[in-house]
Amino acid sequence: MNIRSVFLLTLSTLVLFISSCSNRPEITEQNVSRIISTLSSDEMQGRHAMSPEIDMAADFIAKEFSKIGLTPFDEDFKQTFTLYSIIPSQSSVSVNGNELEEHKFFSITNTDSVRWSLTDVTVETINESEDFREALNTYRNDDRSSIITVSEAHSEWFSRYRGYYSRANRTLDIDQKPNDLFVLTNDRVRSANVEIFNKIETQPLANVVGKIPGQTEDEILLFSAHYDHIGVVNPVEEDSVANGANDNASGVAAVIELARYFSKGPKPERTLYFVGFTAEETGGFGSRYFSEQIDPDKISAMVNIEMIGKPAVEGGNTAWITGYDLTSFGRIFDENAPEDFDFYADPYPNQNLFYRSDNATLARLGVPAHTISTTPIDVDQDYHQVSDEFSTINIEHTTNTIRAIARVSELLANGEVTPTRLPEESIK
Repeated sequence: MNIRSVFLLTLSTLVLFISSCSNRPEITEQNVSRIISTLSSDEMQGRHAMSPEIDMAADFIAKEFSKIGLTPFDEDFKQTFTLYSIIPSQSSVSVNGNELEEHKFFSITNTDSVRWSLTDVTVETINESEDFREALNTYRNDDRSSIITVSEAHSEWFSRYRGYYSRANRTLDIDQKPNDLFVLTNDRVRSANVEIFNKIETQPLANVVGKIPGQTEDEILLFSAHYDHIGVVNPVEEDSVANGANDNASGVAAVIELARYFSKGPKPERTLYFVGFTAEETGGFGSRYFSEQIDPDKISAMVNIEMIGKPAVEGGNTAWITGYDLTSFGRIFDENAPEDFDFYADPYPNQNLFYRSDNATLARLGVPAHTISTTPIDVDQDYHQVSDEFSTINIEHTTNTIRAIARVSELLANGEVTPTRLPEESIK
């Protein structure tokens, strides 16, 4: 192929790309402002996942999806599920014929009651030379119910973890996992009698999910943002509502506007999913549940968007991408961004942000799932504060960021580029 042919082919591709983009609805500051101001209003009371107001936020997002013309993920736009809170109620533990004081044991359980003798479980040991935290995580993630004796050399760490596990344990699965009892002792366990009783409370939750069917159902491009925040906190100068304008009404505005953008114009090659996750702030339970209902091998990429309401330290019209070097996702955004916009690697690698947002669950399953953000978190004074108000949002910057994401996402939606999968050795 000669140079002139290459030029004409490139020009033809560019014309088709521009033509397809020109048929899309405009992403406007007016819409972005309306969505963020609504979700971050005092009426929403900070959108805590366990509050009545979270339903108001979910209803608002579902109504936006409906008006845009998205197809519901299921019977409607809400993907409902149950979160269980397992609250320790009463326990009695005897080892070698001696009843233990409460500060000498704690349990990690996923059921309403446990009754054991030594024949019902395995007995393991965390000795003095082992890393207590690493060993604890190993035992809690295996497939056996165990009594684990812990060397008294680990008494400080034991006490810290006991305080944590003496509170409510939230889980999506009830009666599905093994149960463990940790006992602080240097003695060998020769006999045991264990009775543990828990109170179980249920909390209904809902992700909000819509889609645009593509030419291919088995290739999915996923856009997401969590819509919950931390709710009402201790009063600060008579204001107690942590409105969450930047975290993460700004990300939800992006997802809604991207849905609006792709709802008109040519049908995409890939099927597009638009998701508002719940309960990110309380353990990422919304994204965890979602990942269990979908085949991760079908997801070509996940564009998770969080806190894009403020310009980065590098300035406006820039955004950073977590896990940039783990797949080719970041380079695709960097190399195909509009001329006036830059995507670059997460400037806060020591904070492990790649595994601290809703992209993490699917990333652990190999999906090129990354979070796009712009907020200078090292200097931002409003993160998880009542001052995270709509008035702090830079609407022009937020809108330009969404437009830049849309521009690159055209290539992903049309199947012109596909990020590499997350290598197994990178998964934590």
